[in-house]
Amino acid sequence: MAPGTSLNDEAGCGSAKHAMTLIAILDDRVTNRNIFSRLAATLEEGAEVQAFGDPCEALAALANADPDLVITDFKMPNMDGAEFTRRFRALPHGADIPVIVITVYEDRGFRLRALEAGATDFLQSPVDHQEFITRARNLLKLSKQQRLIKSRALSLESELAASERSRQALLRDSRERLVQVIDTIPAMISATDESGAYIFINAYQAQFSGVDPAQCAGIDPVATFGPAYAARSRALDRLVFEGGEALPAYEEEIIDRSGMPRVFLTTKSPLHDETNTVVGVLTSAIDITERKQAESRLRHIAHHDSLTRLPNRLLLQHRLQRELARDRRGGRLFALHFIDLDRFKEINDAFGHQFGDQLLHAVAGRLSHLTRESDTVARLGGDEFAILQTDLRDSDDAAALARQVVEVLSQPFGIEGQTLTLSASIGITIYPRDGSVLDELLRNADLAMYRAKSDGGAGFRFYCADMNQSVREAIRLEADLRQAVAENQFVLHFQPQVNVESGQIIGMEALLRWERPGVGLVKPGEFLSLAEETGLIMPINTWVLREACRQARAWRERGLPPLRLAINLSPVQFRRQNVYELVLQALDDTGIDPHYLELELTETILMENAEASVKTLRALQALGVTFAIDDFGTGYSSLSYVKNFPVDRLKIDQSFVRNLKTDPSDTAIVRAIINLGHSLAIQVVAEGVETREQFTQLAAEGCDEVQGYLFAPPLSAADFEALIVKDRALPHPV
Repeated sequence: MAPGTSLNDEAGCGSAKHAMTLIAILDDRVTNRNIFSRLAATLEEGAEVQAFGDPCEALAALANADPDLVITDFKMPNMDGAEFTRRFRALPHGADIPVIVITVYEDRGFRLRALEAGATDFLQSPVDHQEFITRARNLLKLSKQQRLIKSRALSLESELAASERSRQALLRDSRERLVQVIDTIPAMISATDESGAYIFINAYQAQFSGVDPAQCAGIDPVATFGPAYAARSRALDRLVFEGGEALPAYEEEIIDRSGMPRVFLTTKSPLHDETNTVVGVLTSAIDITERKQAESRLRHIAHHDSLTRLPNRLLLQHRLQRELARDRRGGRLFALHFIDLDRFKEINDAFGHQFGDQLLHAVAGRLSHLTRESDTVARLGGDEFAILQTDLRDSDDAAALARQVVEVLSQPFGIEGQTLTLSASIGITIYPRDGSVLDELLRNADLAMYRAKSDGGAGFRFYCADMNQSVREAIRLEADLRQAVAENQFVLHFQPQVNVESGQIIGMEALLRWERPGVGLVKPGEFLSLAEETGLIMPINTWVLREACRQARAWRERGLPPLRLAINLSPVQFRRQNVYELVLQALDDTGIDPHYLELELTETILMENAEASVKTLRALQALGVTFAIDDFGTGYSSLSYVKNFPVDRLKIDQSFVRNLKTDPSDTAIVRAIINLGHSLAIQVVAEGVETREQFTQLAAEGCDEVQGYLFAPPLSAADFEALIVKDRALPHPV
């Protein structure tokens, strides 16, 4: 909106007809003028808003106008808000009009300048729109009440000066009318003489103070509100008598009859006789306690987390700035702890958001009880918390607190009848060692937390300079991985599975590879953990399932013999997706025989939610799909799930195969797994077979199938196809 224009009249302030309510906006920035003008227009129906970009232009226009409310920015190039307020107050009608100053400065010095110039209220930029409307609407209401009071007081003065002959009669008559009018106003209104004694009080003040209006004449305010109020009131009355002008509205606390403090917005104006001599002071005080309480609630909402009631990120940053400001002379140490709960998303997905919210609330309580009153515990969002630990002696104090956090969060939580434990990854940065400005400290604490999480979690790490490079690499890896999913940069390799007795290839395992631009083929071990952490594993594994089935169907159409196709399932995929629907869709889309599809599961999948897992596996088994337990022997290795789940094959982990000839313990483990499988009519497959000696010993122990580099590494689809063709012509057994 152009300077000097009105929302109700585009012709400008000079030609605009004054509305019932006039609001003036002053800001040198067009965007802010437009925003504040739109907000101001909502304060009252039919209100006229005049917006100015230049303080001098605004003063010139307002000299001939009579606004009900003025809203000005503090920081302007030609004249700041304090100087504008001072000059506006000097205008004939500018003394009683409320002025809101909007400032980005938190320094009390700027506020004091504006207060001394006559500002009524402040708003902190960036401005919360609801707070703006609430404060402005309240001040607008107060302005109109004060105008009403002043108007009626001026009317009284006019009547007093009408005629000396009827002065006494008019005075008595006016006083009666004044009492009747003023008694209807919901504010404390009183008049005092030069000594500070009451001349009259209205009904509202009489009820508040317990003084009879008919007997108030000559009573000192000390008798109603105490010596502190009386001394303050007399000092301000003296300013009115000496200056002959009204004082800007100010806030004060007054104790009511029950002993409770109330906040009032008070104004003081002079009462003149017929010679224009000040003979008394008219005081009006409007109760704004509820408004102040509402503002306090708004500030609390803006600076606190609604779930945990802890300070939020904004308030944490303010307190960090305060600590930085306190250390102007140096020598003070404080620590910033960033805390991220490990595997919280999985808990949230498994038990629901209401359960997760209760858990976060419990975590907040434990952290708050753990810290000192001088420290700040904040929730940054999601499952991230922070602790500002002040007045450190050295970094050992920070390490001690971090150990306590790890310990207290590892204690069991009882939520909705469920008992579970948590762990946390904590990153710590120390001021001034790790940074001297706010953004640097926040960034470095986040980097240290990221390192703690990448190191396995359940611990803490102090920030060190080399973390920047490693975190940048991790961030770049995540960005490239997301692009890989979007652009389908993946390929499948296939490793044959060989029957020990016949030596023939009877199956294959589909193995994922990433063709990373500029790097080449990347094995899953370098990116799968990140894919699981970010949730990218779900679209990746879905692609693997569909692509492997599509390739198997293509080979069958070219006349190649049918082979069992083994595909790994991620615990994250099994936990978050409907695996039955995914497999069924892949089978329908590709048309392969379900009896040739084998899904490899980890022991973790089976143990996490046994009842749901059994249901899913039974449904897939009914289709003809078979199942293998991958890396058997490295996890729970429980007989109960081997017996209760529809398991067709156990895969011996290559860590046991590698040392068959040299480690008797590994030999015993392999023999036990083979015997266990055969006793339950389950076939056993050995992974990582690389030497003739390993194969011979596995055959001697009765292992059913093997796979490994002794026969072939993971091969591209074309190379694997060539191997199948060749295998049909080989003499068997191996």
